[in-house]
Amino acid sequence: MQPNIAIVANLIGDNARAKMLTALLSGKALTATELALEADIMPPTASSHLAKLLSGNLLCVRKQGRHKYFQLKNHAVAELLEQLLNISAANTNTVVTGPANSSLRQARICYDHLAGEIAVALYDSLLAQQLITEHVQQPTLTAKGEAFFQRIGADLSRLNATKRPLCKACLDWSERRSHLAGTLGQWILADLLDKNWASREPDCRAIRFNAKGLAAFRRCYFTSQPSKG
Repeated sequence: MQPNIAIVANLIGDNARAKMLTALLSGKALTATELALEADIMPPTASSHLAKLLSGNLLCVRKQGRHKYFQLKNHAVAELLEQLLNISAANTNTVVTGPANSSLRQARICYDHLAGEIAVALYDSLLAQQLITEHVQQPTLTAKGEAFFQRIGADLSRLNATKRPLCKACLDWSERRSHLAGTLGQWILADLLDKNWASREPDCRAIRFNAKGLAAFRRCYFTSQPSKG
């Protein structure tokens, strides 16, 4: 059988299912009850929707004891949803793009990497310092960039040992410019959280930098002489 995009479009096109999928863009695994609250529907209805999303390979389920947790199937699904958010925002009658919440606009998680104003500024800085180069809107790590990221602790051999690209440009929903995805983008987010430069807001996609953390982040990525601390 030939692939039929109508099947996927129908799954995503339902309002309740769309809200569930958008909630899972946080990268967190959520229960059926939590997703029912996100979609403002009753739990039995949510279970029916989740069964359809699972059969359509948009979600996967993880079992922990007696509990089931739902996540997006893979990065391809997350990227599709982010693209749809961009298209949806472009079709509104307002020129304001992205979320109204200022914290979300500044910095948020996009499945497993950093998005928002700070992430776009980071991408621009990496380009300006020639740590990455861009061809047809797709970034590549330069030799200078390899030395830079190894110096601040990234294990590039491990990051390259996956089917995912090391660097990938992701169109930012609010800024409408690129931020960095791929395994390197994932590492940057994990690293800044590990260093306590920022923290994740509970029940929200927002990434909140503390004052010292933001200063350290800027020293690391917006100058050519980073430190590991």
